[in-house]
Amino acid sequence: MTGDRYILKAGTLTLERLCGIWRQAQPITLDPSCYAAINASAGCVAAVVAEGRRVYGITTGFGSLARQTIAADQVAELQSRLVLSHCTGVGAPLDDRVVRLILLMKINALARGHSGIRAEVIDRLILLLNEALYPVIPAKGSVGASGDLAPLAHLSAVLLGEGHLRHGGEARPAREVMAERGLEPIELAAKEGLALLNGTQVSTALALHGLFLAADIFSAAITAGALSVDAALGSDTPFDPRIQALRGHHGQIQVAAWLRDLLADSQIRQSHLDCDRVQDPYSLRCQPQVMGAIMDVFRNAARSLTIEANAVSDNPLVFADTGEVISGGNFHAEPVAFAADSIAMALSEVGALSERRMALLVDAHMSTLPAFLVAEPGLNSGFMIAHVTAAALASENKMLCHPASVDSLPTSANQEDHVSMATHGARRLSDIAENAGYIVAIELMAAAQGIDLRRPLKTSPKLTRAMDAIRGRAAFLADDRLLAPDIEALAELVNSGWFTTELLERNCLTDA
Repeated sequence: MTGDRYILKAGTLTLERLCGIWRQAQPITLDPSCYAAINASAGCVAAVVAEGRRVYGITTGFGSLARQTIAADQVAELQSRLVLSHCTGVGAPLDDRVVRLILLMKINALARGHSGIRAEVIDRLILLLNEALYPVIPAKGSVGASGDLAPLAHLSAVLLGEGHLRHGGEARPAREVMAERGLEPIELAAKEGLALLNGTQVSTALALHGLFLAADIFSAAITAGALSVDAALGSDTPFDPRIQALRGHHGQIQVAAWLRDLLADSQIRQSHLDCDRVQDPYSLRCQPQVMGAIMDVFRNAARSLTIEANAVSDNPLVFADTGEVISGGNFHAEPVAFAADSIAMALSEVGALSERRMALLVDAHMSTLPAFLVAEPGLNSGFMIAHVTAAALASENKMLCHPASVDSLPTSANQEDHVSMATHGARRLSDIAENAGYIVAIELMAAAQGIDLRRPLKTSPKLTRAMDAIRGRAAFLADDRLLAPDIEALAELVNSGWFTTELLERNCLTDA
């Protein structure tokens, strides 16, 4: 770091840095030590063209057209046509946070010096990132191999003065925006279009986006689970560290520790230490086992995605030290597809467990609270339909978390005959996260109602802080009223990261 500027040394992005730039734009500077490898790589490609060597993507066509040789005087035109022909994406544009990650990871990959691209092209991408000039990238149109071709083509087209750039939420033609800043479109050299289009950066950015959303929801769900334990007169005995140690899973041990900390010194818990209930329902008792397993899945996915964020995933790859340009398959996004699928299933389970606790709270037989958590049930419906909403969202997530990686359709006249489907597998994480965030928000509202109904007994000091945050957005429900605004307000709190920073003090992706 130099002041507020991040010095990027290619291949060294950390998960924390990725998350920080996802949350908030930050200017970067490429470490000067990167330019020697970049220049050597570009020089190697130039030598291939000068020598008239036949190398895929440099002096040949692409995909199933690789047998077509391209004349030396058409090599530059080949790259521009490649970019334009691949701009076939459809659908709503990607979120600015996702585009920031795509730009950052594309710069990071190209700067490792194995892509044969000139420094001036990388510097233009850095300018876009630093000036918050985000290419408008349609969300749909990639199968996750040979890289994220269509979306990366839309990113690359702005370098040619084509497509649109978004700044401050407004999208305008790229050529106009560049002209205002005195920038000329770039004429791509040999291999550069291919280097820009090949790669897994879109799939990876979408997966990281989903993972970072999931981490904040996870923290809120841990807090909601602790509140529900107290509201339902549940026991903290199942969170005993000796139980967790006998199984040994790191996530389980950590979740139990968080729950013990959140529930410490609760008057509500002290009031029923000698009750006749032998065991709580699984949704309360098994939180360390379920949420701990989810945490371990998230952390494994985070490790895989951090590796991918630092990967060189275009093709062919340039090895300037030997003068070789070698074709391979690093663009195949199977690692990302598996990571995205695992995040999807684990995040769906966060919502599923939360919905079950919500169902327990509104059931007077199970919770010993008034039916549907409201005085005069019958005249009032209370939280009855809020639970229905949670159930609908949990069911929808079960459908959304079906694995994408098990599917494949051949493309490019069967040259690309097995693909990962990583891109939409990662993109749907946003929908799952939105649903899970709402479910947890509904549980927080219901659990807070239950805690208030236990007055004059008080919950723990830490959970009292959570109650204050909840009550600042959703008042106690004395009689039926519109609950949708309260749900929206609490969903904003869930997604803000407040529970991570203020109560758990770190997220589930960070080592202790």
